[in-house]
Amino acid sequence: MAEQATSEITLDEICVVALAEAFRGDGEVLCNPMGPVPVIAGRLARATFEPDLMLTDTIAYAIEGNLPFGGDSSAAVIESYMPFRSIFDQVWSGKRHVVMGASQIDRHGNQNFAAIGEYRKPKAQLLGMRGAPGNLINHATTYWVPNQARAFSETVDVVSGPGYDRIAELPEASRANFEIRRVVTDLGAYDFESEDHTMRVRSLHPGVTLEQAQEASPFELTVTGDVPESREPTAEELALIRDVFDPNGVRKSEFR
Repeated sequence: MAEQATSEITLDEICVVALAEAFRGDGEVLCNPMGPVPVIAGRLARATFEPDLMLTDTIAYAIEGNLPFGGDSSAAVIESYMPFRSIFDQVWSGKRHVVMGASQIDRHGNQNFAAIGEYRKPKAQLLGMRGAPGNLINHATTYWVPNQARAFSETVDVVSGPGYDRIAELPEASRANFEIRRVVTDLGAYDFESEDHTMRVRSLHPGVTLEQAQEASPFELTVTGDVPESREPTAEELALIRDVFDPNGVRKSEFR
């Protein structure tokens, strides 16, 4: 059993590890997380249990080594030039695992970060589609949701990324690579591994009860068997998070 860290572990570090776990078993794919917590999680996964992952500096280079979040690419070994146009080759090949955000997400995994309200005249304009439909149809996708109570929705106003119910309506060839691997929030980690592919409670973060998780969701969460507690980082992982990948604590800004 891996040695557990002895110093006090915080929620942001639990979430980093829960997101890192989403990459377990991926092997040689492009790990494409977006935002501080996902980026740190992807780098943590490659530095520990998933060494074959391909990572970028979040701009235009595939890198080797442990680059701090926001760090200068010159501090890492550059493996190749990977501008944005090259990412589409990874998308279409299915050899990519992206972590996106979600302003709204429902029990089937339909996701919205395009707009709130009617799309033609929204109450709030957000990011737009941003390639989300292409991501979902081509390769594994994980969602990072810092505030579950705000994002979990009975329905979504706009479907940026389709869920399992909509994908089921497409021809089999069009959904061969579809997978929503995980939804990680400030309360727990969820997947769609239930028989009906509705959002299932995979684990709850330390101190969170199933009642609290359900209260922060307007739809019924699927539960199969006992719900485990999200694992804590090992001593090695904690040192990497705090001292190597994010010594300035940028990850904590997502929880304010």
